[in-house]
Amino acid sequence: MKQKVAFSLLIMILFLTGCQIVMQNSVPEIPTGLASVTGDYKVTLYWNPVSDPDFMQFNVYRSYDPSGPYAIIASTVSAFYMDRDVCNGVTYYYAVTSVDYDGSESELSKEDVFDTPRPEGYGAVLWDRREYPNDAGFDLACECIVPYYSSDANIYLESDSLSGALYLVTGAYNNDIQDFGYINSLDDIDYAPTEGWSNTGRAEAIEGHGYVIWTNDNHFAKVRIESMCSDHVVLSWAYQIDEGNRELSLKVSNFGR
Repeated sequence: MKQKVAFSLLIMILFLTGCQIVMQNSVPEIPTGLASVTGDYKVTLYWNPVSDPDFMQFNVYRSYDPSGPYAIIASTVSAFYMDRDVCNGVTYYYAVTSVDYDGSESELSKEDVFDTPRPEGYGAVLWDRREYPNDAGFDLACECIVPYYSSDANIYLESDSLSGALYLVTGAYNNDIQDFGYINSLDDIDYAPTEGWSNTGRAEAIEGHGYVIWTNDNHFAKVRIESMCSDHVVLSWAYQIDEGNRELSLKVSNFGR
């Protein structure tokens, strides 16, 4: 009789202990604050870290459609991932999960995050077209210097005949330009505007200023004047090859949601 009672107590203890273990095995925390930064053949993802003591890793997912399906592309222990397996001009959709040491995985993150990588570059030198007409224009699509009078010149540099001040000019081929004012870097301009374009087709060249260009074939780009002298400017630039897509760089702005 005593053996039966002891066995029953053991079964009850094991049952209760097992229930307690199951209750402690909770679903991992869903990552929050997912955001992206557009790059040249890359998309950089950031999100908020999790404080779960049972946390093991994050899984990063990607899709070509906002409704999915999402496929895992990487695992990382940091709240950061740079996706370099992308093509410029293609839009990608992202989500992140967290995984604990028991192998349990959270639901996909809730933020609607998508990105379209685009080309960018540094060190383009434009010269005053009045002195150097063949080195004054810039073709954003082919990333090359062209004559200011070329139909491929999205912008060119020109000095004012009276004041001598330098201007970025969009030429006679229905390109538009807008001065965004002083910016710390190209990433300070995230999307091309829908209005506010120059009525004259030109904007004064000012060191540190950023400019948005709307090309005559419906592409958007941005440039920043990194340095300048009396007869030339040095530009950094980014060009969106996806026609009609105003996304130029998605700033990280939704941390702490």
